[in-house]
Amino acid sequence: MEIAPRISVDEKVRFGKPVITGTRIPVDLILGKLAGGMSYEEVTAEYEITRKDILAVLDYASKTLSSEEIRAVG
Repeated sequence: MEIAPRISVDEKVRFGKPVITGTRIPVDLILGKLAGGMSYEEVTAEYEITRKDILAVLDYASKTLSSEEIRAVG
């Protein structure tokens, strides 16, 4: 099931974690690679995805975090 443009979940693929549609590549893996300093070009070459896939991952992560509610305790 597509939950965002180019992002899907399926309980039979990667235990239901969000992945790039049509692949088994988890969103968090791509975010981690970018956060670790890999360039878009390195990520696209290593995982055989497109720049549009990377932008979809970033868009999904941004929207997910923007709706997250954090409450300070203490």
